[in-house]
Amino acid sequence: MRALLHALPRVLACGALCAVAVAAQAQVQDSQQYLQRMDTDGDGRVSRDEYLAWMSYAFDQRDLDHDGVLQGEELPGRRGKPITRAAHRATLVERFARQDANGDGYLSARELLAPPR
Repeated sequence: MRALLHALPRVLACGALCAVAVAAQAQVQDSQQYLQRMDTDGDGRVSRDEYLAWMSYAFDQRDLDHDGVLQGEELPGRRGKPITRAAHRATLVERFARQDANGDGYLSARELLAPPR
């Protein structure tokens, strides 16, 4: 339990970064348009790499010194513990796996927009 409480600020900050990523990129009107924006190779589904690239946008924009760590002024809310790009990416990988309901390694429009599991 103590480890969970210790990790909570990082998890919350990663969640905030993901929310910023979606808001920072162009608004989309429906699930198909959302899928098309993330689906860079045009195969009609979102791979883990496409998901990571899209969802890492905010991290990359906030990492002003490009050192792979968000800290101080770079953090959402300008406070909290530093977040490494690796930790942020690990959170995204876990989120992708939870969203991939059928376990095929890709997200369909339905999986992409489903409530978090």
